[in-house]
This record gives sequence, structure tokens and C-alpha cells, in this order.
Amino acid sequence: MMDKRIIIKVVVIVLLMVGICDAAGCVKNRPACQAGKTNADPVETILKRLKQQISNLDSYQCRIEYLFDQPLFESKTLRTGVLYYQRTEKKSALRIDFQTLKQDDEKQQKYTEHFIFDGQWLTVIDYQIKTVKMHQLAEPNEPVDAFELASQNFPIIGFDRTEDLREQFEIKLVTQQETELSEFIQLHLKVKPTSVYKDDYKTADFWIDRASALPARITAVSTEGEIYQIKLLEPEVNKRIDKKVFEIRIPEGFTVEKRRLEKIKKKND
Repeated sequence: MMDKRIIIKVVVIVLLMVGICDAAGCVKNRPACQAGKTNADPVETILKRLKQQISNLDSYQCRIEYLFDQPLFESKTLRTGVLYYQRTEKKSALRIDFQTLKQDDEKQQKYTEHFIFDGQWLTVIDYQIKTVKMHQLAEPNEPVDAFELASQNFPIIGFDRTEDLREQFEIKLVTQQETELSEFIQLHLKVKPTSVYKDDYKTADFWIDRASALPARITAVSTEGEIYQIKLLEPEVNKRIDKKVFEIRIPEGFTVEKRRLEKIKKKND
């Protein structure tokens, strides 16, 4: 089954794609995104506006489709579910509930697995093998935002300084003539040979839906040729989320394993 690192990649999508949408002026009650209306560098404009607007994001929820493609093994795994993110002045919380799984040409099946991050602990509840794994990622009085967690494994556009981002990637705005997906605005990032991400990724592409003015999807290609494609469907921005959504309920009979921060630090030394 897929590596649990999926949580890192999925965390990024919500924050990064919503941020790009805000950066381009794509929020509710505003016109749909339109690129290239200024003489300024459009990529520079998107990145700068993103940095200014990202602080307006308090919550995000949507349906999610995650496709993990391994061309070398001719294997594809599709998972679907729902995602919730909420940020307050003190901390952020994220929950992803995967509900189905489809392997290659097999029929879609029920597959329940929950990922919950509260700023300190990442909890993974696997209903297939009836286990709960809790990973401490921060000290009790030093919670980590989901953005910060994700940035350890993947670039988060809008949080890095524009000049730093350009040091890591070649970035361009893909024109309609270069893509069949003309209903989207697309940013293409190519990892530079000297980039800190050079051992993990080759490229990443991000799309914004022109009609709905909402984030649509991301596709990232690893150095091993693996393809991560995530689609965000029916997103809702800054809509109140019941705090009970982020509560952790351990099912009866499940085995619980805790991995505290001290052990993580020793392993990384």
C-alpha cells in the first residue's frame, strides 16, 4: 500500500492551491481569473499577491481525489475522500478522511483511513489493519502550522520569498497555446540542478479553473518518475467548520502506537 508520506503531499495542495487562487484575485464574488492583463511579469505578480493574500485563509474544505502513478511498474492507485483545514491565531488543524481506493483496473472499494494533524501530533487511523499511529512532530508549547510541516518536504509557493523560490525553480506561466487545458491558468515549476528539492522532484504543475475561479489540481513528478496528481473538488473557502471534525476518536479494539518527538530527533541525528 502507499507510503504514509502521502499526508505531506496532500497538506501542500490545499494551502498552495488556495493561495495561488487568492493571489490571482480568485475569491468568491470576484471575476474569474484572468492572466496577462498587466505589463508586469505575470509570475512575479502571482507570487507577490499570494504572499499578501495567504493570511486571509482561515478554513478550507473539499472533496479530494489522489492518484499515485508508478509508470515503471505500470501501477495506478486512486484514492478519494474529504479534506478539512482550519487555522486560528494559536494553531492550525488538518484532517483528511480517505474513503475509497481503486487499484489499476480493479473495482473501486471502500477503504477507510484518516489523517489528522493538530499542530503537535499527526495521527493516522487505518481501519484495514485496525491501528492508530501517532507521530509527535512538535513540542507542546511550539505547535507547527500545516504549511510549515509541508514545506519540509515540498515547496510552498507564497511562503518562500520570491527570490528564494526562483533560486530553486524555473517558473513560467503556461499559455493557452501550450496546453489543451485552456480553461485553466497553469504554473509550471522545473527543479533547478542546484535546488534543495533536486533529489525528490523534477517538476510540478498547478492549475486554477478560469470559470469558477477556484483551485483545480496539481501534478508533481518525482526523480523516480512517480507521478502525484491531486484534484480538489467542490472547495469551500473560509466557511465555518465544526471543531468536532478535528477530534480524534479511537475505535474500540484498535492498537495504538505513539512515536514521541525525542525518538524522531534521535533518528535524524
